[in-house]
Amino acid sequence: MDRFEYMEARLFEGENYLKRDKSVKIYDGDEKTQFTDGEVVLTTHRILWGKPGDIPRGLVCLSLHLYYIFCIEEESGGVFGLGGPKRIILHLGPALPGKRPGPVVGSTYHFIKFSFKDGVDQTFYRALTDAITIKAWENTAIPSPENSVLGSSNTPKSSTPINTKIRSGIVGIERSIEEQHKATDASISIAFQDLKKLMEKAKEMVTISKTISSKIREKQGDISEDDTVRFKSYLMSLGIDDPVTRDAYRSDSEYYMGLSQQISDMMVAVMMDCGGIMSLADVWCRVNRGRGLELISPEDLLNACKLLPNVGAPMSLRKFPSGACVLQLNSQRDEEVAKTTSAQIEENGSLTPEKLSQIENVSILLARERLFTAERHGLACRDESIEGLAFYPNLFLSQS
Repeated sequence: MDRFEYMEARLFEGENYLKRDKSVKIYDGDEKTQFTDGEVVLTTHRILWGKPGDIPRGLVCLSLHLYYIFCIEEESGGVFGLGGPKRIILHLGPALPGKRPGPVVGSTYHFIKFSFKDGVDQTFYRALTDAITIKAWENTAIPSPENSVLGSSNTPKSSTPINTKIRSGIVGIERSIEEQHKATDASISIAFQDLKKLMEKAKEMVTISKTISSKIREKQGDISEDDTVRFKSYLMSLGIDDPVTRDAYRSDSEYYMGLSQQISDMMVAVMMDCGGIMSLADVWCRVNRGRGLELISPEDLLNACKLLPNVGAPMSLRKFPSGACVLQLNSQRDEEVAKTTSAQIEENGSLTPEKLSQIENVSILLARERLFTAERHGLACRDESIEGLAFYPNLFLSQS
């Protein structure tokens, strides 16, 4: 905003009117300003902004010389950039020494935005682009700073040339931006090369996983049950080469049944390593990691988990009284969970959900539910205070 000047809305000698638009507000960088709902006029030399009716009457308005602008771009409006462009971003060079007074003495931004209520008029945008390209001001004298409109109501007559040092600074900025663009392009090219190598390596890993799978199925060699579980865990980390997709089934019910069976096959080894219980959010992350690009929605996961008993899975969906949904192995009974948690409480004197989470390497949500399970079975007592939630051994069971 410190490049704007207060000037009369009159054309210089050799300056011509190009385009006009209404309902325009000005941003200083990303910051809103008081200059809203104004009229903007584009000439061969400047951009004029004023309240509706002020510019036609030749009153004082904001004036921005086009030679300050070295780059323009459109900024799309709407959610995620959807919808037509609403703003024009003008990247500006440094202010000329001796510049006329303006609305701002100094600004930390080197760009401004014009926001158009009804969207950017493409004819206005093209006219602005052409004016900056043609640079008509280089063949016309520019009014000198000492003939400020604030001190005189007459149109300035004297002139001074554009400061060549400032123009060289602008050229330097343009070159710097161009170099940054080249560096960005090079980084993107390298990234895509790395991605290509990663995809090639992924194909090799899938081949290895198939070989290991066949070895496990055929039980070739001396592979123990522990090794089998460990191999299945590794295969889960490598991913699935044939994920269940909706378009392979005739109906949603068949798709959910197939997805349910695949979730059961994927998660059984993982859940055994995690203590037999896992939050539905963690299950969703694990399943999608294994599926690669064939991601499923949380709703699809929930519907598939509801059908786990129908496919004979060794796990089922469970909802705690708190509303938390988890996937739990059928062998993981509440009585055993309560006894194990109670023993840990007695061993540590007391436990909070956070501390149990660290001990068991589970989420705080699951640790909290385990402590509540022990409480529901009468094996722990809860203490809620300003210091937080803690659980203690139930001394009524051990002391008369």
